[in-house]
Amino acid sequence: MTATRTIGKLASRVGVNVETIRYYHRRGLLKQPRKPAVGARHYDDEALRIVQFIKQSQGLGFSLDEIKELLSLRRSTSAAVCARVHSKAKAKVVQIDEKIRALQRMRDVLVELTDVCPLDGVERCSILRALDVGDEGSGRGIA
Repeated sequence: MTATRTIGKLASRVGVNVETIRYYHRRGLLKQPRKPAVGARHYDDEALRIVQFIKQSQGLGFSLDEIKELLSLRRSTSAAVCARVHSKAKAKVVQIDEKIRALQRMRDVLVELTDVCPLDGVERCSILRALDVGDEGSGRGIA
């Protein structure tokens, strides 16, 4: 027997807000169950798996558009699907590596700025001076 749950119980089970479930409906990630003549809509185990899939995919850095495509691939019976999913995962690794490099550059600049900050007043604050791109006398840009 398939368990059914209301939208509130589904959201609670997965650890999201009810509005998140409704947003997934609007984005076409999750089908909205039929409304019975009496009572509330009920979500089955597959709806639970889909919302868990969405959250897991988001945790790995996939956007909702990418997740929508992964969900459609998940429903496919084609043998080529695994290769497509693999390719998408490899592309996501490249994007994550690029983000890591960008974050490292930001960190390096902030470390450098905090290391040279004289801590003796706003007028001499090297961090504020570096951030003030309109200040011709700042001597150094960040980007």
